[in-house]
Amino acid sequence: MTRESKHELSAALRSAYRRASKAEKGRILDQFVLVTGYHRKYASSLLKHGPPKRVDRPRVGHTPYGIIVVQALTAIWERSGHLCGKRLHAFLPLWIEALERSGNLSYEPQVVELLLSMSPATIDRKLKPARRLRHRGRSTTRRGTWLKSQIPVRTFADWDDTCPGFTEIDLVAHCGTSTRGEYLNTLSMVDVATQWFESQAVTYRSQREVFVALDQLRYQFPFPLKGIDSDNDSVFINAHLVRYCQREGITFTRSRPYKKNDQAHVEQKNGSVIRNLIWHDRYEGLEATQALNDVYECLCPWINFFQPSMKLVEKHRVGSKVHKKYDTPQTPYQRVQASPDVSEEDKLALRQLFLTLDPLQLRKELDRRLEAFWDLAIR
Repeated sequence: MTRESKHELSAALRSAYRRASKAEKGRILDQFVLVTGYHRKYASSLLKHGPPKRVDRPRVGHTPYGIIVVQALTAIWERSGHLCGKRLHAFLPLWIEALERSGNLSYEPQVVELLLSMSPATIDRKLKPARRLRHRGRSTTRRGTWLKSQIPVRTFADWDDTCPGFTEIDLVAHCGTSTRGEYLNTLSMVDVATQWFESQAVTYRSQREVFVALDQLRYQFPFPLKGIDSDNDSVFINAHLVRYCQREGITFTRSRPYKKNDQAHVEQKNGSVIRNLIWHDRYEGLEATQALNDVYECLCPWINFFQPSMKLVEKHRVGSKVHKKYDTPQTPYQRVQASPDVSEEDKLALRQLFLTLDPLQLRKELDRRLEAFWDLAIR
């Protein structure tokens, strides 16, 4: 029985219900409740006064985000590397400013205004149909026992996260579903204070290859390197790296075994950047190494200049719940510019480089190089 038919029945019984005695009203009400299934109080109100009148009121603060706006938001989200709502909310002004500077802004002014007016929650809600699931890969970390006693242990709370130059490093394997034989690896390096990210592909998983790649990454950072923190992998825990850090005046520490949270910054980049784009296929050989390094030539500027990130400010537990507070999303470039510990010469060089970058062209070139690299995967 539909709601309209129930209301029609109440209208037909209303006049008889009003004229009836108390006993007759009880019998009519019993029959009406039995037929409609309404609560007795609500059924009595319907027989006395009729259904409540509905008043169509405009939603306060409602913004009509049409299909064009949602399509523009989805396109930017895909080009941004599938950012979450809070980070994408901080990314939109950077994206539109860079497109205006390069003359590639193709959105109407009304669309741009609506995009910039979206809240992070609205962005997440509009992008919900476009979300995709990810899967995990295999771990290839091999314990390095030699020299462990000479390298101090650092936990996630020991770094001075306000001074740029203290970094975390890790090795990401591109081995597919098997760790047999030789396969490509990526050496990733993240600055704790600014989240500046650099990476380099290595053909073989050896101490020499990793050492050479680490020496190259050191000079790609826009500020001097002050500290290195690694896990307990044997490719890091060796005499070559220890002597190198002692000679160059670099602090060398390691995390606790089986405590990935000690390297939370680089582990987060491994998942959100490398695994998100390179995925979990297997790659081998020098050709794949060169192709992956070509990808990183576009990927690292894309991450450092156009990908906002949030840093954990504080965390406290209330009962069984953990409450976390994050800072305002900023790109690594913005964090470097705001740091008083970076020289003005380094900041000026970064600003000049930023003015030459077009995010749309940079992303197109990154996608083109990714397509060329994915063709080299060993299925």
